[in-house]
Amino acid sequence: MRILHIGDIVGKPGRRIVVKAVPALIERERLDLVIANAENAAGGSGITPEIYRELIEAGVDGITLGDHIYRRREICGILESEPNIVKPANYPPSSPGREFMLLTTRGGEKVAVISLMGRVFMRPVDCPFNAADRVLADVVASLPADESSKLAAIIVDFHAEATSDKQLMGRHLDGRVSAVLGTHTHVATADAQIFPGGTAFQCDLGMTGPHESIIGRRIEPVMEVTRTFFPEHFDVATADVRLNGAIVEIDPATQRATSIQSLRLTEAEVDELLNGPRNEADSPSKDVMK
Repeated sequence: MRILHIGDIVGKPGRRIVVKAVPALIERERLDLVIANAENAAGGSGITPEIYRELIEAGVDGITLGDHIYRRREICGILESEPNIVKPANYPPSSPGREFMLLTTRGGEKVAVISLMGRVFMRPVDCPFNAADRVLADVVASLPADESSKLAAIIVDFHAEATSDKQLMGRHLDGRVSAVLGTHTHVATADAQIFPGGTAFQCDLGMTGPHESIIGRRIEPVMEVTRTFFPEHFDVATADVRLNGAIVEIDPATQRATSIQSLRLTEAEVDELLNGPRNEADSPSKDVMK
């Protein structure tokens, strides 16, 4: 079973490359499921109902979020009504949204997806480690007794700032989930690996959006504010748009990862992907760990 998790989608440029690339990637990479972090999809901060529907219609099966989840109030209705979008599970129980989602792959298998938020250099939230333990128990309890063994994979999106925080979560859940994949920093890390217990891990999947930028925003105003403290509006940049993420291959019989591939696609590579078969040597940039 092959699952693609797309890193933080930033603004219209990020949405555009996702909508363009995902249908072709599903076919080329034989993807059973596509998950995307979309907390920055609306103008660089938050998500709207229209953007939620745009991503789902493009082939994204489930959406994870993070600290900008409620920046657009109108998403709260979607968070309460739709089964394929989740809040960080260590947010207050009274906050809008689900703590996990159960998705069905193209092959009919069940995959649980959990979102968590870190605490180091982030807004105060409940302990993500305790939340992970609690929600894992809730996932099993939510399944009919005769179907609990049919859960094919458990994916955790850990939306956190500190690499140590993310590594600790990966080790904490090693052998209990199929993958712990980091989001939030918008900079892809080169540490894709499989831990001894069979859990795929990457500190950060990177950003899906404009890379000629400061983590998605135009360079000049960010530089001005940083150097002078004079207020400027941080517009989403537009140049060098790339899709970043990881493809995790999982054995459904054991829920263990068998490989993880870091995926990086430029707009030019997406255009080539859409124009038909290519030589293996020309395939999208991937680093494979087994």
